Amino acid sequence: MPESLNTLDLITDASLLVQLVMLLLLLASLMSWVIIFRMSARLGTANKFDEQFETWFWSGEDLAKLYQGVQGSPNRQGLEQIFYVGFSEYLRMHKKRQPKDDIIDGVERKLRVGLGRQQQLLESGLTTLASIGSVAPYVGLFGTVWGIMNAFLGLSQTEQATLAAVAPGIAEALIATAMGLFAAIPAVLAFNHFTAKSSRLYDSRALFCDEMTGMLQRETSSQNMLNTESKLTENRTTAITANQVTGS
Repeated sequence: MPESLNTLDLITDASLLVQLVMLLLLLASLMSWVIIFRMSARLGTANKFDEQFETWFWSGEDLAKLYQGVQGSPNRQGLEQIFYVGFSEYLRMHKKRQPKDDIIDGVERKLRVGLGRQQQLLESGLTTLASIGSVAPYVGLFGTVWGIMNAFLGLSQTEQATLAAVAPGIAEALIATAMGLFAAIPAVLAFNHFTAKSSRLYDSRALFCDEMTGMLQRETSSQNMLNTESKLTENRTTAITANQVTGS
């Protein structure tokens, strides 16, 4: 490549506006890669912790003991936090002796809130990736159009129009488009990948919430049956005692 068409020289010789566009695209590209690495680590860690907690949850341990173990954890996240929020509500409403349907409805609301908040933390950064992926090509195209416009304006002021005269201006303008694509393509690919991965995690957590609600519903029904049987036994005992007293 001739020295006059060296890429670095083209960038330094570009107009101020085109240079600002290139700088903006470079910063956007760096930002997208920082988000990509952070989200990759976050989603990987979330998936790992969810699998560990599910193994613990389905190990057959009593829910009250499981709750006590989770309660002592200072950094609850994912399914662990969702379980903690839901079971805390269950204990609170059960302590107040609320009706079974009210208890289950309250637990479901808390589980949905906990699930939504955890998903918001998980998807933090996706909006930025989507914005970079959609806007960067247009920013680069704006820089290209502006650079080509300046190249032709400069060409109009020369007596002899040649390709050598206009080529550097067009080349430096096209660099802006290339940088826009360089920023946008990884951002779009990462957005699609992380969206699919976070959706799978959301579906898995939502299924866990349904299973947990079913377990608590069965446990509440069992406790209600035990309470009913206990009251019937007390009533029979009271009636037998009263008959004995009357007969004597």
